[in-house]
Amino acid sequence: MSEYQYYEFLAIDHPLSARQQSEVRALSTRARITATSFTNEYQWGDFKGDPPTLMRRYYDAHLYFANWGTRRVMLRLPRAVLDPTQVELFCVDPYFSAQATKDHVILDFLSEDESGEVEWWEDDTQPSLAAVTGVRSELAAGDLRPLYLAWLAAYGAWERDEDAFDYATEGDEEPPVPVGLGQLTAPQRALADFLRLDESLLAAAAQASPPLAPARRDSRRTADAITHLPAADKDALLLDLAEGRGVQAQMALMRQLSEGRAAGSGVEAASRPRRTVAALLDAATEIRSADRFREQAARAEHEARLVREREQQRQERLAALALDPGAAWDTVESLIETRRQANYDAAVALLVDLKALAERDGHVHDFASDFDELRELHQRKSSLMDRFNTVDLHID
Repeated sequence: MSEYQYYEFLAIDHPLSARQQSEVRALSTRARITATSFTNEYQWGDFKGDPPTLMRRYYDAHLYFANWGTRRVMLRLPRAVLDPTQVELFCVDPYFSAQATKDHVILDFLSEDESGEVEWWEDDTQPSLAAVTGVRSELAAGDLRPLYLAWLAAYGAWERDEDAFDYATEGDEEPPVPVGLGQLTAPQRALADFLRLDESLLAAAAQASPPLAPARRDSRRTADAITHLPAADKDALLLDLAEGRGVQAQMALMRQLSEGRAAGSGVEAASRPRRTVAALLDAATEIRSADRFREQAARAEHEARLVREREQQRQERLAALALDPGAAWDTVESLIETRRQANYDAAVALLVDLKALAERDGHVHDFASDFDELRELHQRKSSLMDRFNTVDLHID
């Protein structure tokens, strides 16, 4: 089996200095390295660097996948915008974990496929870190849906690998359910797909997730909220901007502006009943079965409609043939005389309709006589004879 591994890192908050780029370059001579990105592919061998170490020192986002089924995403956020104790509620070892450093929280998402099937991607279907990185800003603004998706995808692995967890964990309760699980953003959708989150399991979880309130853009309300920020907070934001930490300043401001809304939804989420892992998996099975039943019913109806349409078309052809059967036999002769394979097929199709017309109108003996004469006349045309033998045109 040919191996394939893909590594990608992004520096979002701070570009790497020339010295830092040199340090990273020492880990890989073939990688494409810039001040904001690192990308490398391996058809053989392995990356000498350690992704968690690179995330602690240099980068804010990382994506890895291998064609034997391993997928990994890591995101680094400032501790000021993401509370490590809050993240801990959603962690499921080894599929979703978090590491807190002095200044950051590093999220580590993992998905494994134990089926043994090799994965290959076209250029337009290959997983993309750019598609996922928007999750980072959403988390910074207080949207906890990505954390819940990671928790849910972790236990969804149980449906692919029966040894993923001990059965005692069936009774574990879910973390607080955020609003809007039925209205995922594009980055959240990309994260869910990358982590192989089953659609039925997501639908089961979304049953307890209220819809998002309609988004309203109100510049005056935002301006008023900024006006009422404590002076010390404004000074800290301005200092971040002055020292080149614009992204961090934006994250911190988004967090402060959304704290009231996030706190309210957090209280509401905490008050909802918690479902167990087993209950969610069972609900997903029921949804999957219902979906399968609907698909089968729709498929059966579609096939029945096609049968009805084909029969209607057949009756229309027979009605047209009945107006002048002799002309149809002349057409058969003309098609055969061309000695073209496609015309042989057309001639046979017309003979099938002529036989059906004869059976309908009680002229089977006339059809049998005409067909035997036709067969005798063209018996040296082997490919035509093969077609006659394949389609039963004899009258018993």
